[in-house]
Amino acid sequence: MCGRFVITSPPAALRQIFGYAEQPNFPPRHNIAPTQPIPVVIIENGIRHFRLMRWGLLPAWVKDPRKFTLLINARAETVREKPAFKNAMKRRRCLIPADGYYEWQASEKRKRPYFIHRRDGGPIGLAGLAETWIGPNGEELDTVAIVTAPASADLAVLHHRVPVTIASGDFDRWLDCGTYDVEAVMALLTSPEEGEFNWHEVSTLVNRVANDDAQLILPITPEEMAAEEPRPVKKASQRKPVPAASEDDGQGSLF
Repeated sequence: MCGRFVITSPPAALRQIFGYAEQPNFPPRHNIAPTQPIPVVIIENGIRHFRLMRWGLLPAWVKDPRKFTLLINARAETVREKPAFKNAMKRRRCLIPADGYYEWQASEKRKRPYFIHRRDGGPIGLAGLAETWIGPNGEELDTVAIVTAPASADLAVLHHRVPVTIASGDFDRWLDCGTYDVEAVMALLTSPEEGEFNWHEVSTLVNRVANDDAQLILPITPEEMAAEEPRPVKKASQRKPVPAASEDDGQGSLF
């Protein structure tokens, strides 16, 4: 799955790679989380554009967003049939620029966060599906979900699913919904090739959404790892048993 990701490449570099018309200027982000606005690349009238959308897809048919589950990921195996995604898969495919993402590996003591990135250090285009929700008063909200697929053998040691990454040579094929129908792009919805990505464990500081700085993606140090290990719970000290009162009240006894 994909629940947090990172954008660190300069805006000018991302604009050149993804080829959108706008020239946005935005700071690096090291801990992007669901419900936040994220950069999205779409095609409109044959031209690529940069948009900001809320991460967490909201289908157009939803009446009350407060009662609808937040859809941050869409499973590649079911995007053609699921009511929440099938229309977006036909008409509103998009790309989400990123430089890596986080995954949490379950262990005996705790979940350990890892930063996952391309082996060559380059940006990636995550496959996304977009929907515009229109409220009862005419308000509009552009929303997006990240498509995931079963993990390749190497990445499966961290989690059984991974976000789908679209190669730069396939950007047009994925984005151009008018020219390429759903069947023509389904082959793109796979995990990366084995060896394409590297990863390393990072500090659990990434667990807090409020933390967002370059230190989060650095490999965890032995000192940090030791400090983050769960400390054994101290057992409550047992009181010494109080001797039961004797039938002899100290007055003496004949027996």
